[in-house]
Amino acid sequence: MNFFWDLFLGGITRGSIYALLALGYTMVYGILQLINFAHGEIYMIGAFTALIVASIMTMQGLTGFSVLILATLVAVLYASAYGFTVEKIAYKPLRQASRLSPLISAIGMSIFLQNYVMLAQTSDFLPFPNLLPQLDFLDSIGSFIGPSDFIIIVTSAVVMIALTLLLKFTKMGKAMRATAQDQTMAMLTGVNVNRVISRTFIIGSALAAVGGILIASHVGRINFYIGFNAGIKAFTAAVLGGIGSIPGAVLGGLVLGLAESFGTGYISSDYESVFAFALLILILIFKPDGILGRSSQQKV
Repeated sequence: MNFFWDLFLGGITRGSIYALLALGYTMVYGILQLINFAHGEIYMIGAFTALIVASIMTMQGLTGFSVLILATLVAVLYASAYGFTVEKIAYKPLRQASRLSPLISAIGMSIFLQNYVMLAQTSDFLPFPNLLPQLDFLDSIGSFIGPSDFIIIVTSAVVMIALTLLLKFTKMGKAMRATAQDQTMAMLTGVNVNRVISRTFIIGSALAAVGGILIASHVGRINFYIGFNAGIKAFTAAVLGGIGSIPGAVLGGLVLGLAESFGTGYISSDYESVFAFALLILILIFKPDGILGRSSQQKV
């Protein structure tokens, strides 16, 4: 029974990270009908930025919660700046082009950022310090969940709730939903579509940076290629739940994480990716729009 719960919690933890990244994919797709394949690399850049900041602060003799806060803040700002720049350089000039052009541009940007970080840093794995607090109260109450798992799940839940409230009840969220419905009509009603699109990339990039820090602290190492693997899994989660649907991205991430965890636990860890993509194929065969997807143009 304990083995089952270990697998369940591991799947929820993994799924929470997938969900954070999938939100970035689904937000961009909901507004631009574009798959931002460079999103995983923004996740990777956020993790590398946090590592650099944490290393500098540690050399200055600083430790504890202040390192986590400052590293996260700088990583979020840096990743958001990258997301904003990528949209302006690689996607904005191609908004009126055929749908194949921005797709190729997205793949090219992904490859460029991978090689840029590899040359600027290293191709080897680097150790990543555990920036997450230990949470002694979990031991005192006899909790069966580890500190890093607890923080990842709670942080992901808070971020997802905050994003939902932003989209539903704020002026910016309403502008984003209007842009997703019809860009031309949104412009006629006074919505600055270019600003909305830029903010969407910034928010998605910030979420990716948070995910990068959480999973890097949990795993304990990073390299230039972690963004590709995580990005493909998060894209799978977004499609699984219903691309363009915020609740679908969350559900798809959790389902994918649980499928991988139970599959590797009860069958073999050699087939981790097989379980993920086999599940995606089954969903697309029997429900092509995803679990919560809709065949209409209604998004977000």
